[in-house]
Amino acid sequence: IRDEESGYNKNLFCIPKHYEEDLERVFIPHGLILDRTERLARDIMQDMGSHHIVALCVLKGGYKFFADLLDHIKALNQNGDKSVPITVDFVRIKNYC
Repeated sequence: IRDEESGYNKNLFCIPKHYEEDLERVFIPHGLILDRTERLARDIMQDMGSHHIVALCVLKGGYKFFADLLDHIKALNQNGDKSVPITVDFVRIKNYC
């Protein structure tokens, strides 16, 4: 997102009541995030070929994105020509610094 990007008017979206007063604009709509997540899954499957995939989720903040990404990878894995083994693991980091 460029610095000069103004985003989308929040009235175009269904915003939970408890966020309405704190939110001015929406920069990335949920549908766009889902589309990019699906594209990332396709890129991963293409890049990995038939190699075993080891997926590592950094817990607390990344679990939802991780779950969505894995759902797309699993769908591609089930509907593709070949099945690629996937190992899933989680790590919790106490401090990012």
